[in-house]
Amino acid sequence: MSLDGVYDDNNPFALILAGKIPSIKLYEDAHTLAFLDIQPQSKGHSLVISKWSRARNILEIEDEALAQVMATVKKVANATCKALAPDGIHVAQFNGAPAGQTVFHLHVHIVPRWEGGPLGFSAHAQGNVVDAAALTALADEIRAQF
Repeated sequence: MSLDGVYDDNNPFALILAGKIPSIKLYEDAHTLAFLDIQPQSKGHSLVISKWSRARNILEIEDEALAQVMATVKKVANATCKALAPDGIHVAQFNGAPAGQTVFHLHVHIVPRWEGGPLGFSAHAQGNVVDAAALTALADEIRAQF
């Protein structure tokens, strides 16, 4: 599956939105959901998705949905900066398997970065899953900044 295809209602983010699998929520409004990545590239790595768009990538997303997602990205990035004081914030969005996309529901990564730390992304969905209790405590820190 790459740039062309049909939206899969059983992709992990669709299942999160349907309440069929859990997530550690950071922020939610009528149009978007932000949650912590369970296989983070760094402490505080989060994802933002549209709650209503069935776009698999940026080529498919409605302009309104994209604007809503990016407004939430800004809110979450600001809260993350206040909570964790990183030296930088990496905002990324992948389109198609050759570009690194592993979940085919448009999503934006917010990855805090610290001086001297690694840059770039290791293979998605291949890292260690972080303990849910640790993620919940981290989410509390970030949510307190909204």
